[in-house]
Amino acid sequence: MKKKNTQRKLEPVYTGLGNIASTIKDSGYAVVAPDDVLSILDTSVRDISQIASSWNDLSVDQYLKDGGNYRQRRHASVKIENDQMDIVPHRAHWQPTTYNALHGGMHRWFDPIKTEVITSNVFHNLLIWFTNFVTQIDDVPTWFCEMHQFRIDTSDGIGRPTPEGAHRDGVDWVAVLLINRHDIKGGETRVFEVDTPSGQRFTLNRPWTLLLLDDHRVIHETTPIQPIGEKGWRDTLVVTLKSDSFLEESLKP
Repeated sequence: MKKKNTQRKLEPVYTGLGNIASTIKDSGYAVVAPDDVLSILDTSVRDISQIASSWNDLSVDQYLKDGGNYRQRRHASVKIENDQMDIVPHRAHWQPTTYNALHGGMHRWFDPIKTEVITSNVFHNLLIWFTNFVTQIDDVPTWFCEMHQFRIDTSDGIGRPTPEGAHRDGVDWVAVLLINRHDIKGGETRVFEVDTPSGQRFTLNRPWTLLLLDDHRVIHETTPIQPIGEKGWRDTLVVTLKSDSFLEESLKP
């Protein structure tokens, strides 16, 4: 007899669109419900479905230091100013070891996000909304944005969304958009204040739920996932914003 999955999934407390700024001011993060996110995306169900299907075409991450094959991803960088998105030439993703002790210090060249995905209404509308929102808080006219399409699967029996553990990304703002969960348990999100032991834990269960993080004030992690069927996966889009430049060391491929 198949064992029933009795794992408890703690739902996040959702913040309405009009209260996001005050919630982040109080807590350093906010979670936006799918219906509100879909209003931000402001595009057709067909467009949204097509973009979600692009997560089926990611490349295996060759840089995992634990030797795993559970992470697939694509990466892209854009500069956003006055609601104008400019895709920059493809570049390496780099983090210092102070923010990513496991994979920091490496220039990681991931396959690029496809142009038709970056220029879609889904990506465009989300990024313009995100930059407009944080500009109201930080009064910064230009944002340097990195985007990561992630699929964490259970091909190794377990998948680790954040193998580096609880961390900051070394930027100003982070957004994590849940695209889908399929036949998995686990994947609990944990958000902690940087300078205190205070924190919250919850699971992003519903597709198109959006987590917004002030990267100066909180650290975050997501617990490993395990399959509850033959194979499971968790798809997310992670967007980071930095005000003065991309986080990088100069290096040509």
